[in-house]
Amino acid sequence: MSPISAEINLNMLMPEIILLAAAFLLLLAAPLTRQRAISISLSLLSVLAAFYFALIQWNHPQIGYFEMVVADNYTLFCKVIFLLTCGSAMLISRDYLALRGRERPEYYALMLISTVGMMIMVSSPNLMVIFLGLEIMSLPLYVLAGYVRDSLRSNEAAVKYFFMGAFASAFFLFGIAFVFGGAGTTDVTRIFLSTGIGLYRNEIYLLLGGALVLTGFAFKIAAFPFHMWVPDVYQGAPTPVTAFFSIGPKAAGLATLARIYMVGFSGSMDLYGPVFAFLALFTMTLGNILAIRQSDVKRMLAYSSIAHAGYLMVALAAGGNNGVSSALFYLLAYAFFNMGAFVMITMVEGKNGTNHIDTYRGLASRHPWLAVFLALFMFSLAGFPPTAGFIGKFYLFSAAVESGLTWLVIAAVLNSLVSVFYYLRPLKAAFFDAPEADEAGLSRITLKPLVLIALAIMAVGALGLGIFPSYFLKLAAASTLMII
Repeated sequence: MSPISAEINLNMLMPEIILLAAAFLLLLAAPLTRQRAISISLSLLSVLAAFYFALIQWNHPQIGYFEMVVADNYTLFCKVIFLLTCGSAMLISRDYLALRGRERPEYYALMLISTVGMMIMVSSPNLMVIFLGLEIMSLPLYVLAGYVRDSLRSNEAAVKYFFMGAFASAFFLFGIAFVFGGAGTTDVTRIFLSTGIGLYRNEIYLLLGGALVLTGFAFKIAAFPFHMWVPDVYQGAPTPVTAFFSIGPKAAGLATLARIYMVGFSGSMDLYGPVFAFLALFTMTLGNILAIRQSDVKRMLAYSSIAHAGYLMVALAAGGNNGVSSALFYLLAYAFFNMGAFVMITMVEGKNGTNHIDTYRGLASRHPWLAVFLALFMFSLAGFPPTAGFIGKFYLFSAAVESGLTWLVIAAVLNSLVSVFYYLRPLKAAFFDAPEADEAGLSRITLKPLVLIALAIMAVGALGLGIFPSYFLKLAAASTLMII
């Protein structure tokens, strides 16, 4: 081990340190001040500062802490996605919580701590540190899911999410034990020596361990058949929280899976590749079919999230630099257009949590620009050109075709066609249906500054990545060239 690899380098962890410091300040200051504006201001400033320190580390790969922490381009690209998700979720949280009298500093602190966990997951090539990051990410999410303590639906969401998360952690930890028994290490780059060069003395333990690790992550990213918790949890949690963990944990799980299997288990991808392919097929098919039946927009997006997990797993099945880079680009695009859809939900959703499709009736006649934004995000989710969703799917499917998975791409395209039906239902209500006489939901929509900022950022991203994708595609490709 070189002295550099054992270096205690705080600069590598500056984004995480900033977010943790802000979270602790929020928790300490909570009893001392009633100025809610201080909480959101400090939270957003910490996200911006962490974003800055992540950007200045680009193209300066570092390794330290006894090779347990890395700061390569792959890690930094993922951190940008997490910070974008966290910051935009906070922007839509302020007014949503204030309207319901539930804005507290602890809320923002939990969101920051969960984001730190995501960063730790993608910053380490060591399975034990990844597990630590997984738990730091998950524990605040359990609390946030049940944030509305006097709501039975929110309590149900928290309990279901907690038990499913506990099962996932158990599978993951059991898998680490088998991997360590077979390879004698939990370091991903050293595990490769036991799978990629023919040292098959303990092959059965490595393969079983890899399968258990994959099972644990399948829970987290809501892949088939471990998706059953998603609809109830997404519907029961506060909408900004749902927006946050519909993107953040999914991105962290997919990015970490790519590092583990494309590096550590790359010698066994002839076995794991078909597993990823069939998981992708069943996940996207089930998510789209069940989404058709939903009349609640929030629940519909929950099943949509399952389907998009399936699309992302197509990239893992394809493997290689093209597969991983296309997955990174799609995750960035997904952060924009999926968060944009949830921004719309927070604006239209009634104080009692009503999210029925009929709530959107007549939106175009009362708020034309909001209807245009809704159309942009729904078209992007469905994959219509020239949105980011179309470009993201195009490169995902291209990588799969190059890997010989034409049958999987055909299935994915058919699934995308199925998804058009349910994504167009809110648009039909918004543009072609008149609001009912006793429906006052749309008339009370007010455009708050923070929500408008979030809406503008998401719209620019959803459209900009579709029209000018080349720069971001190059960044995604550069991120995968050297995964330490």
